[in-house]
Amino acid sequence: MTIVYTVLAILAAIILIALLLPRKVVVTRQADVDMSPEDVIARVASTEGFQTFNPYCTTDPQLKITPFGPSEGKGSGFRFEGKEGKGTQTVTDVTATRVTHLIDLGAMGKPVQTIEAQPNGSGARVTWTVTSDMGYNPIFRIFGLFMDRMLGKTYELGLKNIAALA
Repeated sequence: MTIVYTVLAILAAIILIALLLPRKVVVTRQADVDMSPEDVIARVASTEGFQTFNPYCTTDPQLKITPFGPSEGKGSGFRFEGKEGKGTQTVTDVTATRVTHLIDLGAMGKPVQTIEAQPNGSGARVTWTVTSDMGYNPIFRIFGLFMDRMLGKTYELGLKNIAALA
């Protein structure tokens, strides 16, 4: 019986520690590109434009993209299905310097992505940020510890893809 209580105590401690981890996880990457902020925002706010630098298209040539809604601006978006998962990405807000997307990954959550372009010399400083709410699921909270390492390289690739378009 002592072994059972010990195992239960260890599990309870792991869950408690996991619940003390941050609920919100933010991954951010930045790059300077030789493109005007207006051109960056126009691409980011367009379903077709987004695909010209989408890092997941680079890493998964078989990625299936199905557009929906208007071709650009609020409400535009696409369904995606590939080796890294499936879901939707929808533009929820567009300003002169920032585009916000809601990414719906089903049971895996609904991260919010913003891509911001600020003037920087003759080009733009582009900041790609994704904020994920890990909720109260202890497994998701532990998973959140690895988000920067896992997603950071993907957003760096996306920023390189934007820079290559200039």
